[in-house]
Amino acid sequence: MKKWLLTVLAVCFSLSVQAAEDARYEEGVHYERIDQPVPTTTQDKVEVVEMFGYLCPHCNSFEPLLSHWKKQQADDVALVKIPVVFGRSWEPFARSYYVADLLDKVDDTHQAMFDAIHLQRKRMRSKEDLAEFYADFGIEPETFLKQYDSFAVGMKLKQGDAKARGYGITGVPSMVVAGKYRVTAATAGGHEAMLKVVDYLVEKERAAR
Repeated sequence: MKKWLLTVLAVCFSLSVQAAEDARYEEGVHYERIDQPVPTTTQDKVEVVEMFGYLCPHCNSFEPLLSHWKKQQADDVALVKIPVVFGRSWEPFARSYYVADLLDKVDDTHQAMFDAIHLQRKRMRSKEDLAEFYADFGIEPETFLKQYDSFAVGMKLKQGDAKARGYGITGVPSMVVAGKYRVTAATAGGHEAMLKVVDYLVEKERAAR
């Protein structure tokens, strides 16, 4: 009987702690509601979008945290990555990401690209330089260059830009949950806090369904 009572008390304490933590996350403070919700790419899962840029040092710092977070997620959560283009120097890397995505090479190349830019300080000034980088991961330079300038990659760029505008993205990394809520390090209070707020919003969406 005593053991049962202790178990009940422990569960109640855990729930009260979780409730207190959830109460800390306020709309307009820790996250922002998007004025016009943006349609998601999936209807049967909670979509979580990361807006990022390979040239962004903050995205580089955030990536290991996000990678670990992704491994902890249930099957009903879909993580989507969208590279932003904040200037001419950002576009070649966004195109490169989409090439890797089309060729199913993102898992092999994503962290490696961050490492090449921010740790190894490689300078990739042309699409030929980028093709040389991706060649190390099994993408033939000719194939890379053909995809780089393809209609498919051009459409993905336009779609990504439209999403960024719809989400109201002004900096990266930013995360969007269910096309409705925008979370940034500034609103959440840091990179690790971003993921905690995202977890809260994912649960919020689950409950709404």
